[in-house]
Amino acid sequence: MTKAARLALVGAPLAMIGYGVVRYVGRLDDVYGPGLDWQLAHFLGLAGFLLFVPLVLGLRTLLPGGVVRESAVGATLVGLATCVVQFGVDIVQAFVATDREELRSLQHEFSGLPGVRAAIYDVGPLFFFVGIVLVAVLAARAGRLPWWSPVVLLVGVLLPSVDLDLMPFGGLLMLLALLPLRRPFRQVSAG
Repeated sequence: MTKAARLALVGAPLAMIGYGVVRYVGRLDDVYGPGLDWQLAHFLGLAGFLLFVPLVLGLRTLLPGGVVRESAVGATLVGLATCVVQFGVDIVQAFVATDREELRSLQHEFSGLPGVRAAIYDVGPLFFFVGIVLVAVLAARAGRLPWWSPVVLLVGVLLPSVDLDLMPFGGLLMLLALLPLRRPFRQVSAG
C-alpha cells in the first residue's frame, strides 16, 4: 500500500470518530446547524470520506484481480463520491444559511431535485458502506485481514444507521477492523 493509503488507514476512521464526537457535542445545546460545530463536524466527515479513497485504492492492490474486486472497489468509490457530495453540499448550505430554518429549506430544495434524494442520500452512500465491507471480506479471503475484521467493520458501518450518535463507536470499530493492514504486505499485480 502507498504511504497515502497507510496514513488514510488511521486518518479516515479517526476523522469519522471526530465527526461523530463533534456532532454529538454540538447537539447537546439543541442548536446544531448552521454554525461552527456543524461546519467542524461536516469538515471532519468530509475529510474522512476523502481519506477513504486512497485507502480503498490501496486495498485494491492487496487483492487478487478480477471482476469481483473491481466491482467492489468501484461500488465503494461511487458510494464515497455520493458521501463527498452530500457533505460538501451540507457545508456550502450551512455557509449560506443564516439559521436552522433556512438551512432546512436549502436542504429540502436540494434533496427535492429529481433523483438527488435517491442518488445522494438514500441509495448512493449505501454503495460505500456495503462496498467497504465487501472489500474487507475479499481482503480476509486473500489473507490480508484476519477473519474478524469484516465482521467488526460491518458492525462499525451499521451502528450509525441505527443512531447517528453512535458514529464515534462506528469509527472506532472501523479503525480496529482496518488496523491489521498496518503490517507490511507484498503487493499483488493490478491485473
